[in-house]
This record gives sequence, C-alpha cells and structure tokens, in this order.
Amino acid sequence: MTLRYVVSGFSRAVIVVAAAIAIGCSPAESTAPSAAAAVGPSAPFYGFLAVNSFPHDPQAFTQGLIYRDGFLYESTGLNGKSSIRKVTLDTGQVVQKKDVEQKYFAEGLTDWDGRLLQLTWQTNVGFVYGLATFDLQKTFMYSGEGWGLTHDDTRLIMSDGTSRLRFLDPMTFAETGGVDVTDGGRPVEQLNELEFVNGEVYANVWQTERIAIIAPDSGHVTAWLDLTGLRSTGGRAGDDVMNGIAYDAAGDRLFVTGKLWPQLFQVRVRK
Repeated sequence: MTLRYVVSGFSRAVIVVAAAIAIGCSPAESTAPSAAAAVGPSAPFYGFLAVNSFPHDPQAFTQGLIYRDGFLYESTGLNGKSSIRKVTLDTGQVVQKKDVEQKYFAEGLTDWDGRLLQLTWQTNVGFVYGLATFDLQKTFMYSGEGWGLTHDDTRLIMSDGTSRLRFLDPMTFAETGGVDVTDGGRPVEQLNELEFVNGEVYANVWQTERIAIIAPDSGHVTAWLDLTGLRSTGGRAGDDVMNGIAYDAAGDRLFVTGKLWPQLFQVRVRK
C-alpha cells in the first residue's frame, strides 16, 4: 500500500499574487494583471493523500471511468483501439471487454438505470450498452464534441472540451440546459473526464494535474484538487496526461488515473 501526503501547490500566478499581497509590494512587482484581479479571487487549492495504488493497463488510453458493484468500468480511446471494459480493481485485470468500431474515438462513460453510456469524440454519436452483457442496445446523437460524462439523480452531465457543462435527459438524450464553468469569474476551458461526488462535479482539465470541483447548478469552481506529484512516469511522452476519475460512494473512495498510466490511485482530499 502506498501512503503519501502531498501539500497542495498553487499555480505560479496565484503564488506570485499571494506573495505580493503578503509583503505589500507595489503593483509593478506583481506579474498578475490588474484586470484579472478585479474579476474575483480564485477558488482554494486542496492537497491529497495517496492512500493506495492499483495496477492499470498501460495500453489503456483512458477517456472515461466509473466504479460500480466492486468493479471499474472504463472507456478507452483512439481510433482502432477504443473499447469499453470491466476491470478488477485490485489486479487491473480486464474481465470483460467490447471493442468499438475503428471509425469511432471513444470518450466519456457513465451508468444509468442498468446501462452504460459512452460518448465519442467528433462523430456526434453515443452508445448505450447493457451493463451485464455489453450488448449495444441503441445509439444517440448530440451536437459538438463528446469529452466527459457523468450524472446526478435526474440528468446526465456532459463536457465537450470547452468551459461548458451540458445537461441531457437520460432517457431521450435531449439537451435540457447547462452552465458555464468559471473560477473567480474566469472561464475554465478544456473540461474533460467527469465524476459526480457528493453533490459536486469533479472534472479533469486537459493537460493539467488539477481537478476542478464544480457546483453544478452555478458552474462555479468551489475548489481545485491539485494532484501534482502523483503522475505516473510509465506512459508515452505527450500521451500520459491525467484523465479518469471514479468514486466509490459506499466506501467513500476516490480513484484517479491517466491515459496510458500503469497505475490507478486511491486518493483522499486534504483541505
């Protein structure tokens, strides 16, 4: 078992601004633009405790991840390598897998009413599978790109690579609304994989080691989970970005991984 505490690090800009305030330096000594300061303060940063680590397929280009009934369900991407799979947590063994047609680049994944729902990147089509059999039951259409997918009690929540979270009806897949995600009034772009955790949306931000914690009704970022230092070194250069969040509600366990990472981590948020 891995046990590691990492103190959350602010972004460089936030550190500079905070230092400037603390020592009372002049505006000329701060690198933060005055216009940005007028927008509003950024959300606080949280650190993490790495509680455990588990094997993860280093060939899995993770695009979506959920935990259900003692197993991980994972959507992997890339044309010709996309799949949906059921994975044993402790061993990383893939116990069930269905490949996706080569023309599709699979993306986000969630469950709803005994089914698995999977997005694709630029082909505007999603797939509905039987949870137990992975049989393809139907497809659905949506506009724009598909990135991340999760749900609350009444609706699907989808990201498309912008700063917007879109709400979909889980039965008809019609878009019913959405929110623009902001931190201190600034848009948070490139929202990626999503997970619903205790009433908030956790969102990977593409090519960063941070997770935005978002109030879904307002779109405000309430905090950042800074996972700097957790990143695996086992992926290919340029490909091994952090992506993949799953939550075990019964056990209150939060799991994170990345594309082509050889490990999946259980982490605890340190506020």
